[in-house]
Amino acid sequence: MPAVLSGIDAETGPAVVSRGDWLLARKALLQQEKALTRLRDRVDAARRAMPWVRLERSYRFDGPDGPVTLDALFDGRRQLLVHHHMFAPGWTQGCAACAVTADHLDVARRHFERHDLSFVAVSRASPAQIEAYRRRMGWGFRWVSAEHGEFNDDFNVSFAPRDLASGKVYYNYAAVEARIEELPGLSVFYRKGPGEIFHTYSTYARGIELLDGAALCLDLTPDGRVRTRHDEACRNEGPPARRSAAVAAIVR
Repeated sequence: MPAVLSGIDAETGPAVVSRGDWLLARKALLQQEKALTRLRDRVDAARRAMPWVRLERSYRFDGPDGPVTLDALFDGRRQLLVHHHMFAPGWTQGCAACAVTADHLDVARRHFERHDLSFVAVSRASPAQIEAYRRRMGWGFRWVSAEHGEFNDDFNVSFAPRDLASGKVYYNYAAVEARIEELPGLSVFYRKGPGEIFHTYSTYARGIELLDGAALCLDLTPDGRVRTRHDEACRNEGPPARRSAAVAAIVR
């Protein structure tokens, strides 16, 4: 993601033309949009055809009512979507860019559940921290803590001090420079039976935008997003400002 997505310059912006000329330009753009839609259909089909990995570990989390297993988080459904929400022990609140995603998911999960898909957010903050923040934000989804487990490490969204000291971490399927202990992601799991769980998909960085309707709507406007979603959100509301540059440099 670039550091700044500039808006339209009022003095040197696009030309002002007749309705007829605008229609010609719009039809030309429509062909590109149709090509993008067809490409998205092919990518979606390829995603569904991805091979699966059987989970060998029995992950456990801490919830507001005590320990809970990954199996139980499916809540009787076959599919589970996990939001790796940036919220580490010692932070006063979660990352505000992740909060934008959470706002969308909290509404969408009501539709997920009718399609055999459960939703949960997972962070390393303590259950008490998580529950206080969740209530303050008005979210109704389930949110559990992975503070004492290996889940976040195994799915490459949390990084130990020794990893940060090395200057490189493994994120979004590559070794990247990192100066921050948490980064965002989404993971999907499928449950065939008790204890038989498969990892089917994970996406990170800008892949999360697939679920961010506000950002995609802003892409339709002349100014676009104006500034990077993660950089501005983390600077204004999230973890300390020093983290914002680190996130913007990686989530692109």
